[in-house]
Formats: sequence, C-alpha cells, structure tokens
Amino acid sequence: MGKLRYTSRTFVGEVAMLAMAACFLFPIYLLIAISFKERSAWGESPMSLPLKPYLGNFQRAWSEAYLGDALISSMAVVAGSLVVLIAAGSLAAYFLSRCRPRLGYTLYVFFLLAMVLPFQLGLLPLYQMMRDLNLLGTPFSLMLFYCGYQLPFTIFLYAGYMRTLPRAYEEAARMDGATDMQLFRHVIFPMVRPITGTVLILNCVFIWNDFMTPLLYLQGSSWATIPVAVSAFVDQEITDWGVVFAALLIGIVPVMLLFAALQRKMMDGFAGGLKA
Repeated sequence: MGKLRYTSRTFVGEVAMLAMAACFLFPIYLLIAISFKERSAWGESPMSLPLKPYLGNFQRAWSEAYLGDALISSMAVVAGSLVVLIAAGSLAAYFLSRCRPRLGYTLYVFFLLAMVLPFQLGLLPLYQMMRDLNLLGTPFSLMLFYCGYQLPFTIFLYAGYMRTLPRAYEEAARMDGATDMQLFRHVIFPMVRPITGTVLILNCVFIWNDFMTPLLYLQGSSWATIPVAVSAFVDQEITDWGVVFAALLIGIVPVMLLFAALQRKMMDGFAGGLKA
C-alpha cells in the first residue's frame, strides 16, 4: 500500500477546515473575552484579550438575575422531563421495534409526522389547556410540554437503535422465563446505553436553551429558567453586554459538563443508529 501524498488539494482542505473551526470558535472567544472585561474595556476593544480579568460581571449576573434560583429551576425542569422521556420513549420504541411489522411501521410513521408538525400550531390551545389545569407558573407545565413535544424525536432515536440489536439475548431470556418488563429492564435497556446518552444530550440542550415556552408558561412566577433570567439584562436602550455574556457563560457550563461526560456515548449512539 502506497504512502499518502500531501498535495495542494490536501492543503486547501486543511485551510478550509481551519477556517470553519475559526468561525465556530470566534463567538465563544468573544463571549469569554467580553464577560471578563469592564464596561469601558469591552466598549473600546471588544475583541482584545482580557489582560486583567474582571469578575464583577459574574457577581452582578449571579445576584441581580438570581441565577442560582434559575439554575435550580432549569435543572428541575430538565431532570423531570428527561426521566419521563427516557422511560416512555424507550418503552414505546421497544414495542414499535418488536411488534408486527405492519402495525409497528404504521405507528412509527405517526410519530414521525408529529416531528414534522410545528408546535406553534398548537401554541394557543396548549396554553389554554395549561391554564385550565392550573399549571401555569409551575415547572410541571414545562415538563408536560417538553415530554409531549420531544417524545416523537426520542422514540425515533431509540427505535432506530433497537432495530440493530441482536435478538439472541431476548430469546435466551424468554427461555429462562423472563417477563416482558424483566426482559426490557435487564436485557434491552442496558444494551441501549449509547443511544440513551445521545437522547440525554440532545433533549437537555433543547430544553435548557428554550426561551419562548418558559417565558409564556412561567411569566410572573419565581420559576424563571436560565434564558428568561438572562433576558432581564437585555434592554432596548442600554445593555451591559459584559453582564449578559457572563450570565450566558454561567448558563452554558452545566450543559458543557454534561456533554463532556457523555460525548463518547453520544458518538456511539449516532454510529449505532446509522446502521438501522
């Protein structure tokens, strides 16, 4: 096998990849640089390095926007939604991937159609339903909304992965007398850990970053999530972008830590799902 030659085409590809990386990294650099500068410093040279890091922006963001309470609210909504999504999505996907082909495919198509329809079409009826159930201003309204909205996507991920699993383990468990729930709990669910990591990350990022739904369902309550709390610093006339960027930096840390912990499982989940 001959050696790979470094050609001009390879050089152009590397330059293009570096340029794309710079485009993605530049907003992150700007976010970090401005959050560690005083108002006068970022006003004069926003793109320069913060040679003397200023922590006042983080103190203001934490105290004035009540980011501690907002973090607790966001974590509660995300955790409650993910528990229901993983439990219901994995069980429904297992049924769809193991039931009769015609029935499973028909139900699967219905779930896919739910992914295509924009939720804005049902925004007003959903709001009225939450009001009638007396759930407005509580995190349960958000959990109910996210579970319904993200469940088709979760089933889509789980079902694609479960179709690739060998059935020999299930047949052996049935021969040993395992019930359907025992089989799912002790055989199937441990085998779908990679796609569970993918489900966790993708749903967590969507729920954590959503702004419009918490603003609509939680207005006037003390359960403001991170995006709603950060928006309190944005003014039509004067906005202290140092404080806003500091609040954003605090808000993305939990998601970045989760991604760092589960990125390997996420890649494994995508690789397994592509085999379906």
